[in-house]
Amino acid sequence: MNIVTEHKISGEPIDTKARRRPVRPVLWFIIVGTLLGVLVGGLVWFNYFRGQMIKQFFANNKPPPTAVSAAEAKSEVVPNLLTAVGGLAAVHQVDVSADVNGRVTEIKFEPGTHVDAGTPLVQFFDMPEQGDLANYKAQATVAQLSLDRAKQLASRQFGPQATVDNAQAAYDQALAGIAKTEAVISQKLVRAPFSGDLGVRKVEVGQYLTAGTAIVSLTDLSELWANFTVTEKDSGNLKVGQPVRLKVDAYPGRTFDAKITTIEPQVAADTRNIRVQATVANPEKILKPGMFVTTTVVLPAKPAVITVPETAVDYTLYGDSVFVITEKKEEDGKTSLSAVRTFVQTGSRVDGRVEIIKGVKVGDKVVAVGQLKLQSGAPVSISTDPAPQIPAQPPRY
Repeated sequence: MNIVTEHKISGEPIDTKARRRPVRPVLWFIIVGTLLGVLVGGLVWFNYFRGQMIKQFFANNKPPPTAVSAAEAKSEVVPNLLTAVGGLAAVHQVDVSADVNGRVTEIKFEPGTHVDAGTPLVQFFDMPEQGDLANYKAQATVAQLSLDRAKQLASRQFGPQATVDNAQAAYDQALAGIAKTEAVISQKLVRAPFSGDLGVRKVEVGQYLTAGTAIVSLTDLSELWANFTVTEKDSGNLKVGQPVRLKVDAYPGRTFDAKITTIEPQVAADTRNIRVQATVANPEKILKPGMFVTTTVVLPAKPAVITVPETAVDYTLYGDSVFVITEKKEEDGKTSLSAVRTFVQTGSRVDGRVEIIKGVKVGDKVVAVGQLKLQSGAPVSISTDPAPQIPAQPPRY
């Protein structure tokens, strides 16, 4: 057999084996890229799906509206008031004392009682003066007899006119002695200078007192003065006769009426304040001198202003604000309420209401109670319960 001429045998050597074709690297990159693309796409789709589900969850699970009490901003005339602090003083008050030295022999009053003007209070020892008075009275009697006799003789031309003059002088001296002694005796009996209430007794029977020593205090409580000060800026609004409202700590929630009776004509150089005095009637005698008093002067009325309840205003370091209730329609056609924080400029505060200078219009509804648990834009519902009343005086503990 001729190997060369065999038609099925190629020209290659017999020992050469057939080799496989290698897989191209591009195919591996396509497979790996496809797998990574599917993985990344799945993660992106999962995050998107999770976000949509979270958004849908919160959109369908809104918190319930917060129940609050609402009030309407009103336009009203606010009283124009000027508030100050001061104290009460008695119109008539004195420490009763004696004009002369002496020893107390009798005390004629009871401490804490009411006495009229001229009521005897304390008797000093006056026996020497009583003896002098009797002596002068006897001298006056003799002098008067001598004067009458001298006048009769002179009228008949039996005696000189000089005798009449001497008798008249002796009689006048006796009367002067009587008047002087009676004045000294009256000083030995201390009387009430005016009607009023007595205080605590400060002397005892047998005690020797010098002139000016306090015996007992005497105070007329029927009328008192309320003394207070105002700034130089506010003094131009004050006039004599303006009404004043007084409040004292001893009687919370009660107001006493007074009127300005005196305005100091000069400004204090150290404080730049002016002292004002108002007179208040005290028929019940419940007000006492020395009490701390809050005074409110009623000034002429101002034009109408916008006011809201005092509880509606939130006072912070960043400014004063209120929560204004607004209405908006949802996609389903329903109406919802939300509270939006609005910064305002406040003015005076009177009787539980605050003057709003800027930030709120007439008719706006504001949150009166419950704003502490709100955030701006939070949904709210108006409670049917009435808002709590503001007390005239904070409770005492």
